[in-house]
Amino acid sequence: MADAPFRVLPRVTPLTEHFWRGGASGRLQLLRCSECRAFVHPAAPVCGECWSRRLAVESVSGRARVATFTVNHKEWVPAPDHPYVIAIVELEEDPRVRLMTNLVECEPDAVQIGMPVEVVFEQQGDVWLPLFRPAGAAAG
Repeated sequence: MADAPFRVLPRVTPLTEHFWRGGASGRLQLLRCSECRAFVHPAAPVCGECWSRRLAVESVSGRARVATFTVNHKEWVPAPDHPYVIAIVELEEDPRVRLMTNLVECEPDAVQIGMPVEVVFEQQGDVWLPLFRPAGAAAG
């Protein structure tokens, strides 16, 4: 992809592999506590609610709402994607679970707090970055 935006890629570890590689099969995956059913994100070796170590990878719907956002106009690196939206989205399954992401497939002026969005993955090497687009947007 010659026009792909510059992105700093995460370091994939055994603890985070499910999250960064789940997009290969189109799934947004998080850790979930087998005891109290709380989601554990960012990934950690124990549940932050009940301290259980019984965690399992679980797929979520990929549906969310925009909690807050900003539009970046500054070209920190040469790239064709300016301006772009940096957002924090709340997952439908549990609004306490928030992801920092980029919103794609929409104009920055169209973004609103509370806007329903859905996950779409961008592959870069062996990492599938979870980005979000307006819910119901046709794949481009």
